[in-house]
Amino acid sequence: MDTVLLTGCAGFIGFHTAKELLRLGHRVVGYDNVNDYYDTGIKESRLAVLNENPDFVFYRADICDEKALEDVMKKHPEINRVIHLAAQAGVRYSLICPEKYIETNIVGTFRILELCRRHGIDRLMFASSSSVYGDAEQELLHTELRTDKPISLYAATKKSDEVLAYAYCNNYGINAVGMRFFTVYGPYGRPDMAYFGFTEKILRDEPIEVYNFGEQYRDFTYIDDLLTGIMGIYRYQSALEPGIGDYRIFNIGNGNPVKLMDFIETIEQVVGKAAKKILVGRQTGDVTGTYADVSSLKEICDYSPKTSLKDGISEFYRWYQDYRYSDSR
Repeated sequence: MDTVLLTGCAGFIGFHTAKELLRLGHRVVGYDNVNDYYDTGIKESRLAVLNENPDFVFYRADICDEKALEDVMKKHPEINRVIHLAAQAGVRYSLICPEKYIETNIVGTFRILELCRRHGIDRLMFASSSSVYGDAEQELLHTELRTDKPISLYAATKKSDEVLAYAYCNNYGINAVGMRFFTVYGPYGRPDMAYFGFTEKILRDEPIEVYNFGEQYRDFTYIDDLLTGIMGIYRYQSALEPGIGDYRIFNIGNGNPVKLMDFIETIEQVVGKAAKKILVGRQTGDVTGTYADVSSLKEICDYSPKTSLKDGISEFYRWYQDYRYSDSR
């Protein structure tokens, strides 16, 4: 079994990825600075679950801290793979604090690439985003499309990560896979995401702002389906010959875009309450729509998302009710 350095383990996707790796019998060395971009209570609750497993060990440090990363490697020379999910998330926040995105997403990824180079770790998986496609002319977004016109700083930093990883693969024989995530949702999710915020405001009888007057659509991906894709890529990479510099990009999405107004209606049905909607204009940095072509992922792991939006939102809401009224809130 592998020993995996997993950055961003206190994050939404990182937490679920760690749980799945542990379930499969791998050892996980978690690394996260637990920043306050959103409520740290939910991050601590994720860590509490992970810490129950003896095969999980956690280090609280910044991804840009080279010394802290090296200290982890000294303590765990058995690390043979890296899954790099640490990032400063959020399109709109990048307009307010751009320096955090440059530091965490670009410098942080550089630190991880250097770590892999120095320690001869030749299997790396890293998070990218559907945001890199910008406002593409094509509705169906496939990985061969040009991605050199990002419309947000967040997207620009994720595209930068892909380019940096390609250079390291080419020069140092690292096998790397970039994963372009499409609007992931589910239990233990991020409070800054629309489905979480909409649910809270509907329950509080507060109005919700509907951007671009509702004329948007997203490829919503339930966390369990995303994990199926992540672990499919994990197995694909495990079968590669070491040190050949293989570089791939995969979309991980649902492949079934949903209109924003239909998305809100689904949340209303699940919580049993109507939303008070305020229609507002398009926000700077937002794309009109996302729609993942997942055909290349299907080729390597028979990827086939199975969770409907209503089922996924229902699972989130069941968790949310427990979390909302628990002492950890």
